[in-house]
Amino acid sequence: MKDYFEDSIDETKAGKDLYAYQKGAIDKIFSAFDEGADDYHLLYQLPTGGGKTVIFSEIVRRYLTNHNKKVLIMTHRIELLKQTSNMLTEFGVKNKVVNSTANLDDQDQFVCFVAMVETLNNRLQDDKLDISDVGLVIIDEAHYNSFTKLFKYFDKSFILGVTATPLSSNIKLPMNDNYNELIVGETIEKLIENEFLSEANTYSYNVGLTSLEVGANGDYTVKSSEDLYTQGDMLTKLMQAYEERSKGKKTLIFNNGINTSLHVYDAFNYAGYPVMHLDNTATKKQRKAILKWFHETPDAILTSVSILTTGFDEPSVESIILNRATKSLTLYYQMIGRGSRIWKDKRTFDVIDLGNNFHRFGPWGADLDWQRIFRSPNYYLDNMMDDEELESYFTYEMPEALREKFKNSEDVSFDIKKAYVNSVKAGETSKVILERSIAQHAYICTENSEDVYDALELAKQLGEDIDFRIERYSKCISKSTHNFLSWLKNDYRLKLRSHLRENFDTIFEEIHGHPPVEEDE
Repeated sequence: MKDYFEDSIDETKAGKDLYAYQKGAIDKIFSAFDEGADDYHLLYQLPTGGGKTVIFSEIVRRYLTNHNKKVLIMTHRIELLKQTSNMLTEFGVKNKVVNSTANLDDQDQFVCFVAMVETLNNRLQDDKLDISDVGLVIIDEAHYNSFTKLFKYFDKSFILGVTATPLSSNIKLPMNDNYNELIVGETIEKLIENEFLSEANTYSYNVGLTSLEVGANGDYTVKSSEDLYTQGDMLTKLMQAYEERSKGKKTLIFNNGINTSLHVYDAFNYAGYPVMHLDNTATKKQRKAILKWFHETPDAILTSVSILTTGFDEPSVESIILNRATKSLTLYYQMIGRGSRIWKDKRTFDVIDLGNNFHRFGPWGADLDWQRIFRSPNYYLDNMMDDEELESYFTYEMPEALREKFKNSEDVSFDIKKAYVNSVKAGETSKVILERSIAQHAYICTENSEDVYDALELAKQLGEDIDFRIERYSKCISKSTHNFLSWLKNDYRLKLRSHLRENFDTIFEEIHGHPPVEEDE
């Protein structure tokens, strides 16, 4: 029997050279094998790009060399199935892929199987796959809960789950219910420092998310996300952010909803940029053609819907745009991780965040306490800021192109919340806050204009800032119906224009020490 197992390993294939941190992880995992019970459940965490597949392929090779037991690897995506099988072959491990079309008549010739979770479940229910001698089960992307229904079949097997984020995709099914122990691998910070991963430069654009609804899975619903992200203002913000930070770079855009992605495609296509759209309704042929185009086009833009968060590896990606909000730490890390691969001289990549994700989770690669998150996931989730609290810390930042038009002003900001607190202390009515805000807007418009017509034109471009101030004001006075906000925003604009017409000369003279110079007729 031992010889049969040894024959399953091709010693002429050495696989990949392992780095020190990968060897260290393998040693820790095998120590847990030796010390734990046969049915011990171990979870191993390693960031995307750290080489999880390389590590567990070497584990399989070593396990089969030293144990008379079979190995089963489970994945949840067809792309991961193929990648895993190919990597095992590279390590000299003869393996059988169990997919929907696989013929299992020759299964007795294999000691290593790679299977999709749903296909495996069907085969096990039909009793078409013999798992009686499986000693090691490896679960890739173990944070997905689709795997847990299969645990009952492997009550005498050592289970090794691997994931970049040991936080369950279902808040009602915490990972510590299914795993006895977590081993934390190399940090993103260390992988960047040692040039195994690229460093993320993050640019966060504040977005009002209070209209979003949370679904049964704990994340924002597709419908409420699409209602927000298909609006003209959001598409304009996306385009401006791209042109400020990503223009000319290979860019991957993540959306929450097919309709949103199609709107994004239309916007970029209309602007003349090289763009394609991809979602899970594409055929294999279409998907292959689109990804080939994306790989070969230096400044390509690919707008997608979640489909590329796992099982997709395109190291040449230079910019990631999160055109969506999420409450999932795992999804946040997966999306950004698509840009983290080292490639040629690429050592950094850009992340444009249009969903307040940076404010919610912190920077990608932050020093997270994975052990604490694993042991007490509810504590972590309960202490995550909600959207209203998160937005209370926002400050409006004028886009670079617009800020250039106000270059004569040292400061263009106005703190509505601070003005509200001061007005309450002084016993004033709340309406003085907007009056002072209008006066400040009029001042910076005048400060950067030669005449009243220039100032009125600049005032038209302050729409985002005005809306931000009005929304902050409405929170201060606890009155925020849609009709009230719409009226207030329109009224503010009218009063600003009126203020400029009536006071431009006075403000100009205050700034420059002389009245505006009138052109000769």
